[in-house]
Amino acid sequence: MFIVANWKAYVEDIGKARRLFAVSKRLTHVSKNKIILAPPAPILGALAFKNKSRITFAAQDISLTTGGAKTGEVTARVYAAVGAEYAIIGHSERRAAGDTNTIIAEKLAHALAQGLVPILCVGECIRDDEGQYLSFVREEITSAIKTLAPKERTKVIVAYEPLWTIGKTAASAISSNELAEMVLYIRKVLAELFPGKNAARSSVLYGGSVEPENIRGLAGGSGVDGFLIGHASVDPHIFATLVKQLN
Repeated sequence: MFIVANWKAYVEDIGKARRLFAVSKRLTHVSKNKIILAPPAPILGALAFKNKSRITFAAQDISLTTGGAKTGEVTARVYAAVGAEYAIIGHSERRAAGDTNTIIAEKLAHALAQGLVPILCVGECIRDDEGQYLSFVREEITSAIKTLAPKERTKVIVAYEPLWTIGKTAASAISSNELAEMVLYIRKVLAELFPGKNAARSSVLYGGSVEPENIRGLAGGSGVDGFLIGHASVDPHIFATLVKQLN
């Protein structure tokens, strides 16, 4: 399974970052799952430099530009140069900050052009009884992927991130049955976009509320390929517990 730790802006101290990195490296000795860390940009460069562990790194976002006179922008090429292998694209917090479906599609193309594996975040704000949220998720996926070449499409990882579950406890968040239905639906949408039987090999992650109390049930009963973990990933004890629950 993929375990993507999105540190967001919670980690602002290099000492804490190194401690979390050390914990993650130790976890690779007891877990066969793939741990991917997504620190803030400057910290990513510091940790990924000469990294010899099984840990890999992801950019939390990339610039819409490919370089030039764009002060403050961090391009896909820079992330690749400092050691990132993945890039989170279209996270709900970036969408809230103004990233449209058009912008996200362009960022996907930039990431792929530099050899980064995109982790495309999609998900509805609310879940209506008429099922309109399904069309919403379909549009997020389709608009981002349809402009890519067929071979590029197969490299995209999709992270399902339903905003209505964020902040909820394990007891009131999404059930394994609900998640299983969405994983199947996302794979159906991908099957319409991917050539041949490649959709069957595509990875779908879950990025809602994940706690030690529910991660094993969600993993075992949904067909999901991993998790995108936010705030819990910067608590060494909780993160270690989450990783070990997936062994």
